[in-house]
Amino acid sequence: MRLKLFFLFSLIFFINIHAQDYIFGKITTEENTEMPDVTVINIRTDERATTNRDGHFMISGRAGDELRFVKTGYERTNRKVTKENITSPINVTLTRSAALIAEVEIKKDITGDLKIDSKNLNPPRKVQKLKSDLAVYMSQKSDPRILAARAGEFVQPKGQGFSVGKVKNKWDDVDFMNYLTYALGEKYFTDLQIDKSLIQNFIYYVFAGGFERKNILKYGFCSDADLMRFQRMVLTRISSYRAPQTQK
Repeated sequence: MRLKLFFLFSLIFFINIHAQDYIFGKITTEENTEMPDVTVINIRTDERATTNRDGHFMISGRAGDELRFVKTGYERTNRKVTKENITSPINVTLTRSAALIAEVEIKKDITGDLKIDSKNLNPPRKVQKLKSDLAVYMSQKSDPRILAARAGEFVQPKGQGFSVGKVKNKWDDVDFMNYLTYALGEKYFTDLQIDKSLIQNFIYYVFAGGFERKNILKYGFCSDADLMRFQRMVLTRISSYRAPQTQK
């Protein structure tokens, strides 16, 4: 009888120690505005959740876990979960990322003499032509062959309906992929456990999963809503992308 009681108490103690609780919270801006579509990550379990339109979220965890809050255009914030957070919500404020403004330097002062000032301030014709030629070159579309995989490198298979865009579009898929890599940053993908060398392949994999981008390619413009829509698509495709690589 004593042995059975000891076993029962040990089982209850084990369940209590390893039990998972749910952590609730709300995320706002510095102006106290609710923030939707913020990605919440439990670093220990790699579980992810997204805030609703009122900035609220719910994610499983326990005291001692560390939560990370990620949103494009805002500083990433980490918060340690305490025992008090299990019974009361976590309130988090995200701050905007600092934007650097290029410094403009005028090396020579204005003299007031039109002939001298025009010579000092106006660049030579060769410099103007070089800048003009560079602007034309930079406006040209990227060649997909530049980013093509080399012989022997892993390439994620393209799904049904994958295309490189039309001639009349301002962007093609390569341009859009470059923008996503720049806007989200490599750390966004490495946090998802995507190797740097496979970031481009993974983005193509999300495209092939049915990500609607017709207007983005047509106008050459990706709005914040489109960026959030891509991030939501990433969360639905990441598990199936990893599966072929984890199965042996």
